[in-house]
Amino acid sequence: MLSVYTRHSSDCPRVGDGNWKRCRCPKWIWGTLPNGGFVRRSAKTRTWEQAEELRRELEAEALPSLDVLPAPPQSPTVEPQPLTASTLALPQKPRVTIEFAVQRYLADAKSRDLEASTISKLTTIFRKQFLAWSQGEGFTYLDELDLDAMKNFRSTWEDGALAKSKKQDRVVGFFWSCVRRGYIVQNPCLELGKIKVNQVPTDYFPQDEFARIIDVTYVYGDPRGGFIPLEDLRLRLRVMTWLMRWSGLRIRDAVTLEKSRLHGDSLFLYQAKTGTPVYVPLPPNVVTALKGLPDGPRPNPRYYFWSGNGDPKSAVANWQRAYRRLFEIAAIQKPDGSLKRCHPHMFRDTFAVENLLAGVPIDQVSLLLGHASVKITEKSYAPFVKARQLQLQESVRNAWKSAGVAQL
Repeated sequence: MLSVYTRHSSDCPRVGDGNWKRCRCPKWIWGTLPNGGFVRRSAKTRTWEQAEELRRELEAEALPSLDVLPAPPQSPTVEPQPLTASTLALPQKPRVTIEFAVQRYLADAKSRDLEASTISKLTTIFRKQFLAWSQGEGFTYLDELDLDAMKNFRSTWEDGALAKSKKQDRVVGFFWSCVRRGYIVQNPCLELGKIKVNQVPTDYFPQDEFARIIDVTYVYGDPRGGFIPLEDLRLRLRVMTWLMRWSGLRIRDAVTLEKSRLHGDSLFLYQAKTGTPVYVPLPPNVVTALKGLPDGPRPNPRYYFWSGNGDPKSAVANWQRAYRRLFEIAAIQKPDGSLKRCHPHMFRDTFAVENLLAGVPIDQVSLLLGHASVKITEKSYAPFVKARQLQLQESVRNAWKSAGVAQL
């Protein structure tokens, strides 16, 4: 059977969604005819209805004739031959191009309502990198790719170890999707070895370092002026810092925080899978600061820090630039005198670590952070679990007793 799909131009807002009908991009026809022939051709139209009409005409032309032909004369000396694999001319399944598979994979990702950031990452990996690489290497069809080819593709990645590992997982998942769709028989990434990732322990801001950052917010900014008064700018930065530190919100969630989510002295985080709302209490000074927060350049009564216009990604980028400047001024140092690498996500880490060091069970911290599983929390914050630390210390002291060592 034939099907119609849209071959979008690079500037089309629906690029990657081959099933989208209402744009003015060229329409193409792809598939197998009833007589076994393979078709992939332009419909020479930008209208989906006209492409469908051409598809039906092509299928009708390829249908075998239904006229009844006279039976050939029977010869008593000729016996009918049994049907064998050699006498049956079965049509071969059409080969699927890499470009078509990528297009369908991205269209499926969009149809599942994935996050815009996830769609952007998938588009970068498969359309801008994988598809461009395969074309440069001369690969056209999926079945041309083998383990050596995929190792060659992986060797072109310039990301860090963790980013490479996540990218490889997505590539493996793409080929499993192709196997399930029947595009290929075997996943060429089956024997692709895992990438070794050295997990760096989560860093956070101890109380003295956090106090240093808050102090710097009082001197932050250019006194020559800007969109909002300097003191209001400093206060907004200080309140944003308090908010992330005491709520555990990511910077994007903090920037787009709606005022309606503050209930008394508690902030509504999200709805748990059980249907139970999850709240986190905020210190009184943070609640007071939020309620009295001065307006930004383009105030919106719905949000604390965002105008509500455009892509939130742009607003987040502006705040990240402000924090880079703030951390430069703070110049927090490690014990060896070198500068500590700081970023806004460390306020969320500080929220998690300080709760764990205070004895809050890790499953409750996981719930506050909104992790899908407590295993994710353990992977990043297990070294800071107070109960586990006390248990380890007690185990060592018990070992002293067995060895006859007196405790001081």
